[in-house]
Amino acid sequence: MTAAASSLDATSPPPRRLVDSPAIPWLLAGIGLFACYGSGSLVAALQGLRLPDTDDAMRLAEVRDLVAGQSWFDMVQHRFLPPAGEASHWSRLVDAPMAAAIAGLTPLVGPSLAERITTAFWPPLLFAVYALVLVRGVRGLVNGRAAILALFAATQTIVLMMQFAPGRIDHHNLQIVFLLGTGLCLMRSRRTWRTGALAGSLCACSMAVGLEAMPPIALAGLVVAADWIRAGRPALPVLLGFGASLGLGATLLFGLQTAPALWATDACDALSPPWLWLAGTGAVLAAGAFALRPMTPVSRAALAAGIGAAGCAGFVVLFPSCLHGPFTGMPDAVRANWLYQVREMQPLVAMLRDHPAEGLGFAASLIVATGIAILLAFRERSDRRLFVVASLFLAIGAVQTLFQLRGLYVASAFVPIIGGICLDRALTLAGRPTEGTVKRVAFLVAVIALNAPVWLLGGRLIERLADIRQVDPAAANQAEACSEPPAFRVLAGLPAGTVLAPIDLGPYLLVHTPHAIAAAPYHRAIAGLSAGLAVADGSEDEVRRQAAATGATYLAVCPGKTEKAFTARLARSETTADWLDPVPLDGSALKAWRIR
Repeated sequence: MTAAASSLDATSPPPRRLVDSPAIPWLLAGIGLFACYGSGSLVAALQGLRLPDTDDAMRLAEVRDLVAGQSWFDMVQHRFLPPAGEASHWSRLVDAPMAAAIAGLTPLVGPSLAERITTAFWPPLLFAVYALVLVRGVRGLVNGRAAILALFAATQTIVLMMQFAPGRIDHHNLQIVFLLGTGLCLMRSRRTWRTGALAGSLCACSMAVGLEAMPPIALAGLVVAADWIRAGRPALPVLLGFGASLGLGATLLFGLQTAPALWATDACDALSPPWLWLAGTGAVLAAGAFALRPMTPVSRAALAAGIGAAGCAGFVVLFPSCLHGPFTGMPDAVRANWLYQVREMQPLVAMLRDHPAEGLGFAASLIVATGIAILLAFRERSDRRLFVVASLFLAIGAVQTLFQLRGLYVASAFVPIIGGICLDRALTLAGRPTEGTVKRVAFLVAVIALNAPVWLLGGRLIERLADIRQVDPAAANQAEACSEPPAFRVLAGLPAGTVLAPIDLGPYLLVHTPHAIAAAPYHRAIAGLSAGLAVADGSEDEVRRQAAATGATYLAVCPGKTEKAFTARLARSETTADWLDPVPLDGSALKAWRIR
């Protein structure tokens, strides 16, 4: 070998390894996105109106009313327990964009296709916003490769993708976007009043949409306050921006979506004076910090503690009913037989006991991400703030999930951040043979443990080995068929009346028929919940009594829901009732009777 050749070999760059290819993150992200949205779910949602959950159906009914001319401030569902109807605690701010889309598309494609296009594409469009926020945030905090890998990790987070599935038009996906943006603002090492104002505005938007995300919103406020207590003057602009935008934003959004006649009405389940009071407490702290400028951490902590204590005391004195949560006045029987049976209200242990695969698939990656974030928060130096804030948002969601599964929704938005970082580091270590084996194996295990489908498959294996009885596929298919449009076609053609049916059928009856309903899964309608429970599990006398109380014209059930109830035996033709005339519903999964 010549000297020139030796010199060339010494100075030439090492060959690029496959793991260093910039195409790998994009390829993984593409595969993940295709698996979520390229499997035919969008096409199916366009071909037939697919609404995965009762909340999605009720949301569409609410949007339809707005398109049809119902007042912006009229939040009463007039076909629910007529003639008075039932007032909804939901937000028109969620209805508005979908109503605008349907109204704009109707002249072009007709109302039916306009609804299908809107309900099919609204969740994926929101996921595009989520992905943009995620990628931009992680790229600024870590690097571009970790950002794209975080997008791939998002597609592997089952709970997260369920909230952005076609037809999922409920409000949780909006809250996920708002709170992810809030967390990413607080993770930045350089924060200004603009950062604080953006975080506070996003928290105000989340409060206007729904109060389920109050724990992470409170956490965001505590992070901002703790920064100011520790750092003083440099963190004051963030506190000012957050407090002012939260207090002012929540007040403006409350006025925008609430009828003036209700501005003085306390509602424990929606943005109203009790929650404006708490949001205002943050604004008072910001004002106090600006006016007094305490110079030491102790004095700043004392000011924050004093204002916080005064705010909490005022809440207790002025709004004591809200101390018991949003479900005030609910009878114990309804609470036990309905509320505690709703899946998102159940504790994690109940899900793991009854459905190990789903429980592991939903929650395991969140718990793993929490542990990894906490570990890295102690070990890292340059990115410590990122992991501290991420671990707090993940941990509060994990703790909430132990008591109520809906804690998974917002917290799952932060799992891809940790997943993207771990994938990025695993690829980096794979290209460095000189690195320690333990470190490489640790990140490889972390990557696998953050992948929710792996836990889902493991749970399926556990169920098979333990011989845990699963839901009967025939029963599951029957229940799904009872919520599809074909089940309601004949019923929709009958003279308009009020349908007495089990609780979960109510929203679908509103969407697919012109009839009014007696029951739906909404905590304000105690009379409707009692009626629906009687249909599902009550005796003939109880069903007849509820039919009279609600003025029902028809009785409808989905066969196979229960085995011993009067309506179940009626659907199987094991009994008859002289006050009910069968209604033939050819081709429908439902059974119906006209009430004499």
